[in-house]
Amino acid sequence: MHIVLYNKRMYKVKITAIRKTEYPDLMKKYENPIEHTCDLSIGQSFISSGEKPTGFCDSAWESVAPFVKTLCEGGGNFYDGWMKNPYSAMISCNDGFRPVSFYLERVEENS
Repeated sequence: MHIVLYNKRMYKVKITAIRKTEYPDLMKKYENPIEHTCDLSIGQSFISSGEKPTGFCDSAWESVAPFVKTLCEGGGNFYDGWMKNPYSAMISCNDGFRPVSFYLERVEENS
């Protein structure tokens, strides 16, 4: 049997926290008090090769991971042209009380 191997190019993805929002009215009405909330800062960025970066929120990773993995594998153009840059996405974490919006963008190896 002859097996042909090929080198599939993998990219890195930069994940940048763009905006944090809080909804105090919803927290007061629905949320039990919690001691620890999001540690991310606006402008903070991470580089991923498809795995959760060290220090990145587990819950936020669940939201962004499918998009990061697709971008790492060379995919993009989500939702038929949603983003100006087809190799990017704007994804928010799943915290309904204090969501963080992340800009995901494919970067070249030397970035």
